[in-house]
Amino acid sequence: MTDLTSFAAIRAALAAQPTSDAGAVAGAADRNGQLTKPPGALGRLEDLAGWYAGWRGDARPRITAPQVLVFAGNHGVAAQGVSAFPPEVTVQMVANFRAGGAAINQLSDLAGARLDVHALNLDRPTADFTQGPAMSEAEMCAAFATGWDAVSDDADLLVTGEMGIANTTSAAAIAAALLGGDGWAGRGTGVDDAGLARKEAAVAAGLRANPGRTGLEVLAGLGGREIAAMAGAIAGARARRVPVILDGFICGAAALTLQAEDAGALDHCAAGHLSAEGAHARMLDAMGKAPLLSLGLRLGEGSGAALAIQVLRGAIACHSGMATFAEAGVAAG
Repeated sequence: MTDLTSFAAIRAALAAQPTSDAGAVAGAADRNGQLTKPPGALGRLEDLAGWYAGWRGDARPRITAPQVLVFAGNHGVAAQGVSAFPPEVTVQMVANFRAGGAAINQLSDLAGARLDVHALNLDRPTADFTQGPAMSEAEMCAAFATGWDAVSDDADLLVTGEMGIANTTSAAAIAAALLGGDGWAGRGTGVDDAGLARKEAAVAAGLRANPGRTGLEVLAGLGGREIAAMAGAIAGARARRVPVILDGFICGAAALTLQAEDAGALDHCAAGHLSAEGAHARMLDAMGKAPLLSLGLRLGEGSGAALAIQVLRGAIACHSGMATFAEAGVAAG
């Protein structure tokens, strides 16, 4: 088992991560050039197929075992009145996930994805980050390790989702700390103008109370256990050469903490969708990711990324299933 018990240990694990297989990328490009279609006719699907092939180390890959991980955590900053829903909803929604009644259950089933739900100390919220760090180093590392270990060794594609009342406030604070600027707080679950003002004030107070600037310091200071677990899962997928489809604003915050530690940490990730949470587009720009979908979604749970699994499945089905000109007996022109 990988040692992830300290910031230093996590950084060592990130430094040892594998890279894309250049041979598989070249092989996929060669195959793509022989398929029965005009060059470039499948647009971004062709790029996605080559990207996926490189991370799987297979020039003609298949997607057979996608996994969706949903992590749940409670946030002390909820006490600042930053959400339209009470913290008890986190526990209630975890029960809904486990009963199969949430949107993510339907979208995971549709994508043929295994869904695993991990509740992280819901009876013990993180500390209110407006007063100091949300988590100690040990607490953050434990949550990160939970995410890392939750990735199935059999998975060939990963989506990470979340549930946690007040976690859009946490995500906004992480983005503000790592990327700078204002306007990161949005309406999240649908807060009114007064609620939005409280979110903005909480983010500002959190930045003052948590001056850390490395990705892991910011994650501990301003994050939640579910956000740390998402970061761990994204990194754990890389260790297993499993490509990741990123979800929306909160998943983006988790991913940004990894990018802050290593500029190439998200090379194995694609952006599933553009969230309706206003600042998500700025996050994607900072990550250099173009979303696969833009449907006005703002649910979380991994829902947008789970839906985008269908797009990647389409890319791989065409790339690996289509005939070449020679196989089909079609003149290549």
